[in-house]
Amino acid sequence: MYTGRVEGTVVASVKDENLRGVKLLLVRVIENGKDKNLIVAGDATRQAGEGDFVTLVGSKEAALLFRLPLCPCDAGITGFIDDYHEEL
Repeated sequence: MYTGRVEGTVVASVKDENLRGVKLLLVRVIENGKDKNLIVAGDATRQAGEGDFVTLVGSKEAALLFRLPLCPCDAGITGFIDDYHEEL
């Protein structure tokens, strides 16, 4: 599990059939209080929006969030973080 901040949405003109109805968001991964890489994550909560701090899971666990037939998803948003403070 890791954390990130939603920076925007992704619009796909063609999607895998198993991803229909799954909202795709652009998320900046946060590690040790520093912004890292930008990834695309499926939104299992269907309520995340720009500026929200979120928790994510990766790999097979992300694909299991959405449907029984495994969908091609490497990251999935599982929840929200109300306050994010990192002390180094």
